[in-house]
Amino acid sequence: MGMTSPDNKSFVRSAETKGEGQRYKLTSAFANAGRGLVEAVRSERNLRIDACMAVVAVALGFALRINAPSWLAVIICIGMMFALETVNTAIEAVVDLASPGYHELARRAKDCAAGAALAGAFASLVVGCIIFIPPLLALIAS
Repeated sequence: MGMTSPDNKSFVRSAETKGEGQRYKLTSAFANAGRGLVEAVRSERNLRIDACMAVVAVALGFALRINAPSWLAVIICIGMMFALETVNTAIEAVVDLASPGYHELARRAKDCAAGAALAGAFASLVVGCIIFIPPLLALIAS
């Protein structure tokens, strides 16, 4: 049987409950996902930095009147970073649960998850430079 939350509702489905064909309400799935994102933003400094950078990117996009393909790239980068940082947070939590003491494989898992977020941040920075530097230079030159 799945673990229960403080209000005694099951929040972890087991192979047993899945095999019984028990359905998990879609509204519960969205609520849990939202709670996870809020928890990650509250607990993770890097995710708060990403949120601030997202606000800056959106503000620059409006100020510089970027075109639709540029907006798509900005939105994809913002979503990618929130996803990567949230998955990084989840991996760190699971590793801490499974290996409370130091273990080389735990370190490796955490470093790889953080590396994925770093790779996404670097790609987002490059995309941001490609999108925002030319119109900023044109604005300065005029």
